[in-house]
Amino acid sequence: MKILFGMGLFFLLCSCAMMSHKTEKINGVSFVASRDTINNVHIKPILHIHANYAAIMPFGFIRELSHPEIVFNTERQWFGERKVGVKQYTESLKQHHVKVMVKPQIWVGRGAFTGGIKMTSEADWKVLEDSYTGFILTYAELAQELHVEIFCIGTELEGFIDNRPEYWKQLIVDIKKVYKGKLTYAANWNEYDRTPFWEYLDYIGIDAYFPVSDEKTPTVEACRNGWLNYKPDIKAFSETYKKPILFTEFGYRSVDFAGKEPWKSDRDMNVVNMEAQTNTMQVLFEEFWNEDWFAGGFLWKWFHNHKDAGGENDSRFTPQNKPVEDLVKAQYAN
Repeated sequence: MKILFGMGLFFLLCSCAMMSHKTEKINGVSFVASRDTINNVHIKPILHIHANYAAIMPFGFIRELSHPEIVFNTERQWFGERKVGVKQYTESLKQHHVKVMVKPQIWVGRGAFTGGIKMTSEADWKVLEDSYTGFILTYAELAQELHVEIFCIGTELEGFIDNRPEYWKQLIVDIKKVYKGKLTYAANWNEYDRTPFWEYLDYIGIDAYFPVSDEKTPTVEACRNGWLNYKPDIKAFSETYKKPILFTEFGYRSVDFAGKEPWKSDRDMNVVNMEAQTNTMQVLFEEFWNEDWFAGGFLWKWFHNHKDAGGENDSRFTPQNKPVEDLVKAQYAN
């Protein structure tokens, strides 16, 4: 009898141990910086969809793709784009048990793609490196002070990384001196497989704007077939590096051809199509959220003033006040 009791207790403890090691998915939103502080009114809609993480995104600005100096944390920026905003947003979210990824981003003049940043001289590369180091370490130190769970070291900077890989490896060393949490980098969907420093980070971060369908209103079947072009490679990549995949950004616009070039934010794409957004999002959830090698992701994007965001006439990325918001809520509740 004692032996049976002992064996039963052993298996019960083993079962509990296995359950305790099951990793909670990162069900995140990309929380857009605003002019204002945030409070419970702004956080309640995040809790309503069962999000457990928010990406806070301070900004640095570069005049043009070949300009080496980053301007950041100035009084001319919106509150949420500066240190004071990151601190207030993070502390407010954490009061509601929402975890945080701090994700500093660069904005290039006229909205030019950050992946094209490239200097024309060695001297300018050095200036850019020093400037970027100052930008990133400022927020890495703040992330440590605020006990932030994840820090993202950059977003879609493939040209900078391709040309200066050794700088980036040293930058990671420098970040780890001041920040002790988990690290990732937000690689563009067609960049991640050549990013040279995943072995030094905790998550393989991908901004998941993979083209999955050319249809005007992508069907679920078409999107699922579209993911066959990418999902096996993503899984294999995770296995090669023994690192989980994190979608540092994911989402689709509520617009015709939402799955064709999902990264596009062109204003002339304005024919609202809620079904296109819902179908593409449904398949992404179904294909990835149950995979052990997938850590979760951050929905692009979420505005603080929920009641005025999105809606039936909005063709942009946000799911707010659209049919897809219910889909997100149901997925995150799981």
